[in-house]
Amino acid sequence: MCTSTEVRCPWPRNELALRYHDTEWGVPTGDDRVLFEFLILEGAQAGLSWDTILRKREAYRAAFVEFDPVLVAKFSKRDVERLLKPPKRADEITIVRNRLKVESSIGNARAFLDVQAACGSFAAFIWGFVDGKPIDGRRTEVRQIPATTPESDAMSKALKKLGFRFVGSTICYAYMQATGMVNDHLVTCSRYKAVTRISRR
Repeated sequence: MCTSTEVRCPWPRNELALRYHDTEWGVPTGDDRVLFEFLILEGAQAGLSWDTILRKREAYRAAFVEFDPVLVAKFSKRDVERLLKPPKRADEITIVRNRLKVESSIGNARAFLDVQAACGSFAAFIWGFVDGKPIDGRRTEVRQIPATTPESDAMSKALKKLGFRFVGSTICYAYMQATGMVNDHLVTCSRYKAVTRISRR
């Protein structure tokens, strides 16, 4: 993790975001469980801040059984209603209780398994949009970071065709950043070179 004397990207503004930036964001991954986790989390973020999702991450982990797509794909209408119930305590952190997002997560789990069956792994499919290698953004300023790219456009179109939901191009680009398909750490950030050296695992 970066120390306080090191330079970071400007967007992490709290401890959770700092930890995420310093240990996960932009790290290339070929782990299907991690790829499924971020598929759920990025979809949940639609219309909300990433800080909100980070605060709810453990609630998501519990609600979606450690992000196991096999188990999530088996969720029923009863499970949907269970996940939409209001918290029992005022201080209880829950997932985003949005019916469309909950139902899409379950549907996406089923589509995810279909892709695994067809391609051997979801990683083999999704990394194909960047030819199996992370794109080096080489950004010097935050304003240079795009909301979408031709790669995210293509990914969004393909995922929608396969039955995935909450996978617009902007969400797909954020997904690419999170899973290391693109390195959008600013070149001045202490994590830029570290992430560049990490190969997809």
